[in-house]
Amino acid sequence: MTDRKVNVKPAEGKLGVLIPGLGAVATTFVAGVEAAKRQLGAPIGSLTQMGRIRLGKRTENRNPLIHEFVPLANLSDIVWGAWDLHGQNAYEVACRSRVLEQGLLDKIRKPLEAIEPMKAVFDPVFVKNLQGVHVKSGPTKMDLARQVMADIDAFVARTGVSRVVVLWCGSTETFTPVSDVHRTLAAFEAGLSESHPEIAPSMIYAYAALKKGIPYLNGAPNLTVDAPALLELSRANAAPIGGKDFKTGQTLMKTIIAPGLKARMLGVEGWFSTNILGNLDGKVLDDPGSFKTKEESKLSVLDTIFNGELYPQLYGEIHHKVRINYYPPRGDNKESWDNIDIVGWMGYPMQIKINFLCRDSILAAPVCLDLVLFTDLAQRCGWSGVQEWLSFYWKSPQTGPGLAPIHDLFQQQNKLENTLRYIMGETLITNLGLDYYMDEV
Repeated sequence: MTDRKVNVKPAEGKLGVLIPGLGAVATTFVAGVEAAKRQLGAPIGSLTQMGRIRLGKRTENRNPLIHEFVPLANLSDIVWGAWDLHGQNAYEVACRSRVLEQGLLDKIRKPLEAIEPMKAVFDPVFVKNLQGVHVKSGPTKMDLARQVMADIDAFVARTGVSRVVVLWCGSTETFTPVSDVHRTLAAFEAGLSESHPEIAPSMIYAYAALKKGIPYLNGAPNLTVDAPALLELSRANAAPIGGKDFKTGQTLMKTIIAPGLKARMLGVEGWFSTNILGNLDGKVLDDPGSFKTKEESKLSVLDTIFNGELYPQLYGEIHHKVRINYYPPRGDNKESWDNIDIVGWMGYPMQIKINFLCRDSILAAPVCLDLVLFTDLAQRCGWSGVQEWLSFYWKSPQTGPGLAPIHDLFQQQNKLENTLRYIMGETLITNLGLDYYMDEV
């Protein structure tokens, strides 16, 4: 044990989870939690529910479950709310999405039907392949933000929750670089009042949440809380932020495979990645603007893992290509192919081929759960701003200004676990282990 221990407020009362975007990912997440509450299924893939953490030396054999080690909210205390542009309740959307079996959905039909989405903030300029029928209207984007804040107040009053986390599960918006309107909070608020064209719907939700001191998590590769103005607001109002883009599927494989190649100093000449996906996300990504946003997120992963500037002979000129193809027959069952051209001893070429038949929402749901619970923990610790210790869950992790993100899954895991140890006053683990083999260290 150490003398350091964070003063964590207890997880008292109910935790509200508000979700912009009640689609396949969101309803798979919600339905899975509701099923787990009733012992109708296991939350496999969730570190907070299934994972253990080592404490102290290996000889101590202390390996508690994470949810028994740190004071996380209980699943039974989660209360749901959502915004969506289609207007269907969570049961209807889950049935339409066809991710989970109908028999399971029918067993939790009542709590799913109770989740009636509020009208969404929607702008077809940012998501060209969708049409909104259940959307807000107002004279300015600031008015829309105030409507979202009013929705949050009404949700808290109706449900009696003591804390709230907002989790974006909506679509990928068209690529938006940082511009002057995003650089300061004052400029951003002026932009909202003037309905600036470079303020996206996701930013309006983030602004509304952070203005009320509520954490915001960005599950898509949208700019959103990467904008300096919203980082400024998160710090001013003591609200944690995190993002971006849930790490699932092909990118998850890259952050597992690439660190192994790097650790063994095997060269990489090229990495070609292609996908077929038939759900609503695939339809959205069929638009070049939205694909550009996703492509930026997926391409960045290998750069920091391999670090070609430090290892130019091994990784200086990697040909990295990413393709996503909309193919409706697959629905949520995405298939990805990776061809990796590697180089070994004396420059001899070799290849690795990966064919991953995954289920996008099944992989995303436990990520959503862990992010919500850990971010609620972060706020109860009194933390604000970027939660880099949760990089484990993001394709394109946010960092502090001027810092390169860490993409290596195993370094990310080590950071996450040591942060939990730090919170609870346990000794951080370095895996040095010299005291097992030397008389004096």
